[in-house]
Amino acid sequence: MQQSAHHEVPDRWHAIDRSAHAPHIVAVEGDDGTDWTAAALVTARPHTAYLKIVDAVGDVPAAARAVLAHAHGQGLAQVKWEGWTVSPEAAAAAGFTPLHPPLTPAGHAEGPGTGYVRWLHEGTVSEPPYYGQTTHFTCGAVTALVAQTHAGVLPHKELDRQAELTLWRGATNFPACEPVGLGVAVRRAWPSSAVTVHLDTDRPVLVDHLPDNEQEWRALLQRASRTDAAHAGVPIDPRRLSPADIRSAIGRKEHVLLLLSLAAMQGFDVPHWVLCHGAVPGALVIDDPWANAATGDTWVDAHLLPVPDPSLGTMSTISAEPFRGAVTIGSPRQGDAPTQVTPTPAPRGPAAAA
Repeated sequence: MQQSAHHEVPDRWHAIDRSAHAPHIVAVEGDDGTDWTAAALVTARPHTAYLKIVDAVGDVPAAARAVLAHAHGQGLAQVKWEGWTVSPEAAAAAGFTPLHPPLTPAGHAEGPGTGYVRWLHEGTVSEPPYYGQTTHFTCGAVTALVAQTHAGVLPHKELDRQAELTLWRGATNFPACEPVGLGVAVRRAWPSSAVTVHLDTDRPVLVDHLPDNEQEWRALLQRASRTDAAHAGVPIDPRRLSPADIRSAIGRKEHVLLLLSLAAMQGFDVPHWVLCHGAVPGALVIDDPWANAATGDTWVDAHLLPVPDPSLGTMSTISAEPFRGAVTIGSPRQGDAPTQVTPTPAPRGPAAAA
């Protein structure tokens, strides 16, 4: 990385290996063209439709304008700004809106205390709360809880670690949450919400990496989940849920819990649940309950994250024998009161990604 002769580049720029997220400097030249008057470090997850300003130095308003122009030139949907050094006033003057701070419990959150967003298209996207999973295996439960909080079914104050672990306990295939088990757990927690499972295979899923004896009993549990789904009235749609289908669901005010691989965005092929809750021109907007702090990835990246439709379609094809899995949650019936996940003790479990 280059740096200006007149501005100290923050230690944070060099403290983390950000190479997986295409770090680069957007600089503003002085009138004489020989030096910089402003610079910003920007990064982004691969195969997404945004840029993130980590920091801006020098003439900060000029740096922000340069990044916005750079993002417009790439046809991106959004620019975010981590709140390490920028003030709320400076972010607002550049047209950025503050993000709501994460609800993640103390000791589990990574990244700055504040963040900002500016969309590069007309209109707005409704912001769900951000909650980062507190284990390696509760992403499915967290996406469901955030969806129901965003829908007004679960009060914000009840989106916490006990709810996270309780819902995971009801959905897990030990330790992963497979689509049918997750759908059944959501229906049991919120009987008034319409739930549909989308799974284009009859075989057990998320077990291929395990030895045969480990696969066998998990397969039994997945068959039991299908029986439970039939008893609970949760339909299992065998068709693939495409990006166009997700757009249609969002247009109906549904939330989509989508199983995808992290290979494209994070560099390792691990199945992982995210929440699809918004749509903008050319991209679907997700919330990812996990951020990879080792690469400089924070909740600001993971929250209100636009992903181009084709990229999301590729990410959602899972494993060597490809399948797609998702759970859609509709609005509760009119007149039904908000419900909550009943607190029960949650067990400890081995680490897993989904």
